[in-house]
Amino acid sequence: MRGFEEAEFHLRRDRAQTMMAEAGLAALLLTTEPEVRYFSGYLTRFWESPTRPWFLILPASGDPIAVIPSIGAALMRSTWIFDIRTWRAPDLEDDGVSLLIDTLAEVAGGGPVGIAQGMESHARMPLASLLRLRERVDLVDDHAITRRCRLVKSSDEIAKIRAACGIADRAFARVGEIARTGIPLEEVFRRFQMLCLEEGADWVPYLAGGASRDGYGDVISPATDVPLARGDVLMLDTGLVHDGYFCDFDRNFSVGPPSDVTAAAHSKLIDATHAAFQIARPGATTAQLFHAMDQICTGGTGGSDAGRLGHGLGMQLTEWPSLIPADQTVLEPGMVLTLEPGIETWPGKMLVHEENIVITQSGADYLSSPAPHDIAELPG
Repeated sequence: MRGFEEAEFHLRRDRAQTMMAEAGLAALLLTTEPEVRYFSGYLTRFWESPTRPWFLILPASGDPIAVIPSIGAALMRSTWIFDIRTWRAPDLEDDGVSLLIDTLAEVAGGGPVGIAQGMESHARMPLASLLRLRERVDLVDDHAITRRCRLVKSSDEIAKIRAACGIADRAFARVGEIARTGIPLEEVFRRFQMLCLEEGADWVPYLAGGASRDGYGDVISPATDVPLARGDVLMLDTGLVHDGYFCDFDRNFSVGPPSDVTAAAHSKLIDATHAAFQIARPGATTAQLFHAMDQICTGGTGGSDAGRLGHGLGMQLTEWPSLIPADQTVLEPGMVLTLEPGIETWPGKMLVHEENIVITQSGADYLSSPAPHDIAELPG
């Protein structure tokens, strides 16, 4: 499956406009890559360049309007969006702001324009442009409309995430081809990304991990040139993309036979993941999933310094919500989450495990193939 049928975007538009009517919004202003893509299907890696701003306006009724640099017009015309207004960018004096203000005046008529202002949001435009926009347009909070829309995935979205997980599953199954005693961690990272691409990933924007005896000190550091040694635990955590959708899960490997500490910690992590999976169903809360895992990993002390034990997943590597005690988001069918418990093996060392799941009408389903209790063993 590549892209979506136009009907998918009609459903997204209609759902958002129903929420807009309830909130009294005249329009939504969308400025970030996932927001623009969610309502338009506009998929490009050109967002890696921070030079140009991009805007999509969703009126209270009717179809979205793209206000974008002219360099992107041809690709936008390949989507379902037909009202495309452009300027030559970059423009050092007026980089699309006047065109944006005029368009918002036309579609909103001076009414309130919602823009995401909550956690995990940002306005992807120069601050000077945003300040000028605020002088001319009644910008208000979007009442979390874009977040609420994206929180529950369609069956087609879930199929893309499932496909991404399948690619990562196949790459993880081949780690024995690239990792063994004496191979530098940075080389393992490079080769694992190659495996992901060979198995069907479009690109691999995120890969983290670590390797050390009985665990690792953190899970976000770049790979080093230190070679793998017997007794190490190698962890690889990948966020690869398939047709615009992420997977995000990790796997741990013992270089040679695992120590008793490593074997017990890994098994406990699998128990924690299963505990959360068993209660993950409509009506449960993200906080309950946190406590189910934390009870097994720490005895209920409140988690680790990582701050959360999972999160939402979809068009971004991490999305709303967060699995923390304070997050009382109620689970609904179609929500895609990661379960990510961690456990301390020694002071300053830990193991982390992660799976991807989707909430169904009756419970949950694994999108990643769940790891067994016994940690995988690499040649040592």
